[in-house]
Amino acid sequence: MKISELFKTKTVFSFEVFPPKPTSPESTVRDTLAQLKDLAPDFISVTYGACGKSGGEKTLDIASEVKHVHGIESAAHLPCIGRTKKDVLRFLDGAKQSGIDNILALRGDMPCAEADGNEMPCGDFAHASDLIGFIAEHSDFNIIAACYPEGHIESRSIVDDIKYLRQKTDAGASHLITQLFLDNSYFYTFRERAAIAGINAPIEAGIMPVTNKKQIERMVSMCGVTLPKKFVAMITRYEHNPEALRDAGIAYAVDQIVDLVTQGADGIHLYTMNNPYTARKIYEAVHRLFSAESTS
Repeated sequence: MKISELFKTKTVFSFEVFPPKPTSPESTVRDTLAQLKDLAPDFISVTYGACGKSGGEKTLDIASEVKHVHGIESAAHLPCIGRTKKDVLRFLDGAKQSGIDNILALRGDMPCAEADGNEMPCGDFAHASDLIGFIAEHSDFNIIAACYPEGHIESRSIVDDIKYLRQKTDAGASHLITQLFLDNSYFYTFRERAAIAGINAPIEAGIMPVTNKKQIERMVSMCGVTLPKKFVAMITRYEHNPEALRDAGIAYAVDQIVDLVTQGADGIHLYTMNNPYTARKIYEAVHRLFSAESTS
């Protein structure tokens, strides 16, 4: 099923999981999926891995398991940096053979140094819009793209960022998922700018529950996320009490989601970080909002 069809009838609620790291057991993500299954998200996306250096086999295996074992629609992430057209066609063929209908097309991490000091080759695609156009030309997958309410960390301006986003939808992206944000006002302003630019694709708000201080430091350094005063006060108060910080982070995410759904967001995409406890607590707090939306 093409996920874009879901937005015609409901507010979508979805999860993201990631394949196990080389040092982690395979059972980690599969245990997560087993615990997420009964929450019945509309779909689950599966990331590609750090630096995009794998061949995507684990991504496709897990996305296939989500769909065919757990009965939940799936989307497979595909970054373009370091990929040739041949690589992408091979991945798309694997996705087709696995019965996957949805691809989240990304630029991905910039080339990172290998152990021997060499770097990944640049490949045939410089931008996500190039990959999206290539997928649209060579297949009939439903294509999802990323977007950035506060602007991409490498972008010169918000205006440029919206221009590049329009290129993604013109190239064939039918649905957008935002990078995480902690201040909903950025999402609402971004949504208005996108509409003015003629971007009509549904926009899912990406929400990451922050449950430990390391997450915060990583978010700021990698994504440039703004930390609202309310959020900083929460971290300051509970940073030395892990359980209290976890519960406060869950409550903060729930508050964001309630506001977003109330204000008409097309959907919520929860970055689970393979933590089924956190996902379940948030689901229990908000799932009736989505039930009400789908029956109204």
